[in-house]
Amino acid sequence: MDEPDTEPPLVVVPGADPSARQLCFAWGPAEVLVCETLFGRAATGDGAPSSSRVFVVRRDQDIYIHTLRKLFNESHGIFMGLQRSEEELAGKSRKAQLVQVSKNYRSVIRACMEDMHQAAVSTRDPALQGQYSTQVSILSAMELIWNLCEILFVEAATAGPLLLRLLDWVRLHVCDVDSMVRQVLSSESPSKHKLFWNVVDVFVLQGRMDEARHLLSKEASANPASMNMYKILDDLMKKMPVPSLGNTQTLTELELKWQHWHEECQRYLQDGTFASNPHMESICKILLGDEDAILEKKELMTTWYHFLVTRLLYSHPTVKPMELRFYAQSSMDLFLGGESSPEPLDMILMAAFEFEMHQVIKECSIVLSNWWFVAHLTDLLDHCKLLQSHNLYFGSNMREFLLLEYASGLFSHHSLWQLGVDYFDHCPQFGRVYLELHIERVPLSTEQKALKVLRICEQRQMHEQVRSICKIMAMKALRNNRLGSALSWSIRAKDAAFATLISDRFLKDYCEKGCFSDLDLIDNLGPSMLLSDRLTFLGKYREFHRLYGEKRFAEAARLLLTLMTAHIAPCSFWMTLLTDALPLLEQKEVIFSAEQTYELMRCLEDLTAGNPDKQKFQDDDVETTKVEMLRLALARNLARVIVKEGTVEGS
Repeated sequence: MDEPDTEPPLVVVPGADPSARQLCFAWGPAEVLVCETLFGRAATGDGAPSSSRVFVVRRDQDIYIHTLRKLFNESHGIFMGLQRSEEELAGKSRKAQLVQVSKNYRSVIRACMEDMHQAAVSTRDPALQGQYSTQVSILSAMELIWNLCEILFVEAATAGPLLLRLLDWVRLHVCDVDSMVRQVLSSESPSKHKLFWNVVDVFVLQGRMDEARHLLSKEASANPASMNMYKILDDLMKKMPVPSLGNTQTLTELELKWQHWHEECQRYLQDGTFASNPHMESICKILLGDEDAILEKKELMTTWYHFLVTRLLYSHPTVKPMELRFYAQSSMDLFLGGESSPEPLDMILMAAFEFEMHQVIKECSIVLSNWWFVAHLTDLLDHCKLLQSHNLYFGSNMREFLLLEYASGLFSHHSLWQLGVDYFDHCPQFGRVYLELHIERVPLSTEQKALKVLRICEQRQMHEQVRSICKIMAMKALRNNRLGSALSWSIRAKDAAFATLISDRFLKDYCEKGCFSDLDLIDNLGPSMLLSDRLTFLGKYREFHRLYGEKRFAEAARLLLTLMTAHIAPCSFWMTLLTDALPLLEQKEVIFSAEQTYELMRCLEDLTAGNPDKQKFQDDDVETTKVEMLRLALARNLARVIVKEGTVEGS
């Protein structure tokens, strides 16, 4: 399987000295085990080798950050909804539904980012503050990238609406001007505030003309001498043609209107209308798309992609999607100017502007700290039918490869593993294999958790895993002397040998205590008792006791004799069965027939004569007494039967 051409990140092992010790490691299902070895190590001064330590390095640390739990849980619901609605997505509504799914993902990212920000503000631990701040930055970058991919790939905005979407993108992510606006408007004289023109410039750079005109009106009120210039600039800003989402005008009409408006701006600038006010003159140059004038506001834009969108707004508002790559590259070059090299985020956004979806996913896989982003974005793009040409890069389906990686990480968490099950379910090629391997490694810490895992396996007909789980839980229950639970698990596992072992334990306990535990379970074995002969005997023997308790002596006698003659009872239990016959032999009414009595006699003789510990059996006074009592009772019963049967025949 091919993997991205990148070196894995270095992992610092606490307390390990690579120069003095040798490390070995092995990958587990979701983590790496690193340990120090004695190979090649010099002994310590006293001749004994120094102690080794074992380290566990987690592969996906973000899974364990509590504040990210919302991201994993809520996005799981969105993912499952998308898989279920695949058949319903058709026609014109398909794109709208996919865009809504994308927005739902972004809303989860933003909500998680806000929670993380609140956690950073509320904590007093500097280490935690740093961790939370880092996560806020990562989540912010994730939403920035996702939003751009939504515009370019999912919505596939066309020329005209494309610029409006990019403006919304910049306003949402790049420059937060609200704090500056509050400072300016809360002052006694807003137009005199030191940040006044900065705020106006930011509004203009983001195409927020109404807000810019509102602020400029305060300047005109405070400075009547500039009223004429203000009116002209206000009129230019008001008349600026912008694309419409309603498609009420064609691109050709928009371009013609924009050209006329552009020429009007050019005329006022050349006439020196704004020469006496450098701020208004600068704004007019920006409206004309003057790159130098826009770059002078570099500190207000902060990023090259803000510069890109502003440049497009005032120089090419009808830009087509496939033209973006040229403007994006030149905007980055102009904005950075060789002063600094592009950051990884810059390269990801550039790949998006170049419509290199595969490169976006690859770079995000390398840069971001978890698989959540690439797994869900790739799944969404796959539903948009955009990744067919890239499926062979990872050896199979790229969507499935990334979902498998993400779900594997979830399985390393004590509770999030349940989400991973659903992700594996929607990986048609390897999902079943991965699920079988990972489900076996889920620690069965409680019976409730074991039942949950078992239900998952039974729903998917994973018979081997079902048997394995049942055997493990049966062994745990047996070690804790919980015989009922152990028998229940062994029956679910259909493990005849283990059911026989537990049945023997039940019988042993009965011999020691004189009563059964877990009567409800034994009384309701049903067809399960046929799993093994010993379990059958246990169930039937319990039925004998029930019949005896209900005073159904004849039925109880027949069942007891059947248990003796069918040879399903263990030899060690025969004396117990014969002893159970004593109360029936002593009843006033004759229960056993002559033939049945002879069978009992034969069983008693077989027990005493065929016992391998015959001498020990004879030396045990208690056992000898039982045998004598049985022989006497059998003889008396036989005499009563002969008399009764003879009387019946004589009559």
